[in-house]
Amino acid sequence: MNFNHAELLTIKDYIRWGASRFAEAELSFSHGMASAIDEAAYLVLHTLFMPVDTPDLYFDSRLTIVEREAVADILQQRVETRKPAAYLTNEGWLCGLPFYVDERVLVPRSPIAEYIEKQFAPWIEANDVNSILDLCTGSGCIGIACAYAFPHARVDLSDISANALEVAQANIERHNLIGQAEAIQSDLFEGLRGRKYDIIVSNPPYVDADDMAALTPEFLHEPADLALASGNDGLDHTRRILREAAEHLTDHGILVVEVGNSQYALQADYPDVLFHWLEFERGGDGVFLLTAEQVRELAAY
Repeated sequence: MNFNHAELLTIKDYIRWGASRFAEAELSFSHGMASAIDEAAYLVLHTLFMPVDTPDLYFDSRLTIVEREAVADILQQRVETRKPAAYLTNEGWLCGLPFYVDERVLVPRSPIAEYIEKQFAPWIEANDVNSILDLCTGSGCIGIACAYAFPHARVDLSDISANALEVAQANIERHNLIGQAEAIQSDLFEGLRGRKYDIIVSNPPYVDADDMAALTPEFLHEPADLALASGNDGLDHTRRILREAAEHLTDHGILVVEVGNSQYALQADYPDVLFHWLEFERGGDGVFLLTAEQVRELAAY
C-alpha cells in the first residue's frame, strides 16, 4: 500500500483511508468490530494513544510525520496479515473492561457479556452467588467480568491450555483480582473435583466441521484446535459439559453455555430438554441456560 504521506494529514483522513483499504481487501469483521470504519477508527486512535470515545472534534487534528508512519503501518499490517485488530493491539474488550490478548486465546466477543452485566437476572439472586466457574476461560475475560459483577464471589478460571492460562493470569493481575480469581488448568471438569459453583458459565469450542472449513483468514489466527473446533456437529465439548456439570453445581445454581450455530444440532440431539435460549438486546444468539435441577435431570437422561 504505497502512498504519499503528504496526501493524508488528519485523523479523519487516516480513518477514511484505512476503511477504504480494508473494504478493498475484503477483510472480515467478526471479532468485536461492526465495520471497516469502526475497525480503522479503533486502530488509528489506539496507535495515537487516544481513547476510543475521543470526541469527533479532534478528528480534524493533523498528525506528525512519525504519527502518520505509525498509523499507516498498523493499518497496513491489518490488510497484509489478516490478523484481527485485537491481536495487533494486544487488547480486547468485554463488559467495558480491557483485556490483554494475543494468539494464545480467542478475541473476546461473547454475547454472554450482556447477562453478566445483568448479574444473570432473573435466573439467580446476586446475593446468593458465592462461587463462579468460567469454564474454557481463554483470556479470562468472562470470569473476570463476573468478578466485577459479583465482587463477593470466588471465581475460578479454568482451561486445558497452559498457554491460555498464562494470559488469564496476566489479566487477573491486571485487574487486581488476586485472591478473588484463580486460574486452574483443567480438561473441562477433570481438575475441578470437589468444587461446586452457583454459576458455571462457558464459551467452549463449538464450531462444527462445515463452519470450520468456511472460516475467514482472520479466524485462522485463533487457536482453532483448543478454542474453536468441536467435532463434526460442534458439540463434542458441550456434551461433556452437560454430562458432568451436575456434580459441580450448587442446588440453586445455573449453567450458561454458548454454542453459537450448533444450537440447532443441540436441540435435535436433546429434543426433550427445555433449554432456556437467552435473548439479547444488543445482538447475539446460541446461548442456553439450565437450572441445577434441569442439569441433574439431564445427567440421568
